[in-house]
Amino acid sequence: MTVISTHKDTEALTLTFVAEFGAPVKRVWQVWEDPRQLERWWGPPTWPATFTEHELTVGGRSAYYMSGPEGEKAGGWWRVTAVDAPTRLEFEDGFADNDGNPVDTMPTTNTVITLEPTGTGTRMTSVTHFSSLAELQKLAEMGMEEGMRLAMAQIDTILAEA
Repeated sequence: MTVISTHKDTEALTLTFVAEFGAPVKRVWQVWEDPRQLERWWGPPTWPATFTEHELTVGGRSAYYMSGPEGEKAGGWWRVTAVDAPTRLEFEDGFADNDGNPVDTMPTTNTVITLEPTGTGTRMTSVTHFSSLAELQKLAEMGMEEGMRLAMAQIDTILAEA
């Protein structure tokens, strides 16, 4: 079923996605834990991700880039701030230059992922926190909401394979 709701809260400065999957929590956790599975869905279909580094431990770093349809590349990074496998992950997420260095002129967000069992599988909730309304609006204008919805829609295919 994938994404069942999205909510942009301009007062709390959050963007929330709730998705449901017909797989157990431990299996859904694997799409976060395994960089080869993660890169198959982290970007929207026309901007697939490649993870060059992925350390899912507190203080760990992930580095990736997304490749656009015209050959363009957009870099990104995570710094993992909390892990309680297989139910919770927290990380800072930001933009990176071509060398993988953080781009200070772009927003950095904090995201909390929770996985919980349902009667038919797993509910995944992703809450992204922004530092300001201007940053929330900037990333929304860049297509973050639609991009994440399209990205999460790819998870069902990955889950069906194993």
